[in-house]
Amino acid sequence: MLIIGIAGGTGSGKTTVVDQVAHEFPDHEVTVISQDSYYKDTSELTYEERVKINFDHPESIDFDLLEQHLLDLKNGKSIDQPVYSFVEHNRTGETIKTAPSKVIIVEGILILTMPRIRRLFDIKVYIDCDSDERLIRRLKRDIADRGRDLDEVLDRYQTTLKPMHQQFIEPTKAYADVIIPTNRFNTVGVKILRSIIDQKLA
Repeated sequence: MLIIGIAGGTGSGKTTVVDQVAHEFPDHEVTVISQDSYYKDTSELTYEERVKINFDHPESIDFDLLEQHLLDLKNGKSIDQPVYSFVEHNRTGETIKTAPSKVIIVEGILILTMPRIRRLFDIKVYIDCDSDERLIRRLKRDIADRGRDLDEVLDRYQTTLKPMHQQFIEPTKAYADVIIPTNRFNTVGVKILRSIIDQKLA
């Protein structure tokens, strides 16, 4: 089994790169796990309290559960991956049965911040992108897909996203084995990553 960690700031293009890499494998050979599924359960809080949570801080992630699930997959065991709702800012209570596969891709903005999680990755990738481009992508996504309004997205960007990126996410670039710039469609970077994966699997 090969475990790949793909990190980078919000709106950097992680999902695009993950889709391109995963597309190269048969469906049964690759499993994608999103860090977003592992936001801590906040059912004890009201919706108003959940809205105020800093979701871009490492403390918002249940790294214990993520680590256990990765170890279980590595040991050939299936896991029950949580399902998270960005509309409710909480887990839904549902899970997705996830079986071990030849390649596991873990993607998320904070996955390289935790040493014990980093150690589980055979390849660590950082997706690099201009901050203005990331903001534009985040605006489009949060308004169209997550029901946020413009003022809410901009306020969150200024108060949490930008400072958290500078404090926690950008520094993890130093841990990456591969850095892929995604200011444009980077097919070369993905091909290089794929060749490294092929070598590892061989």
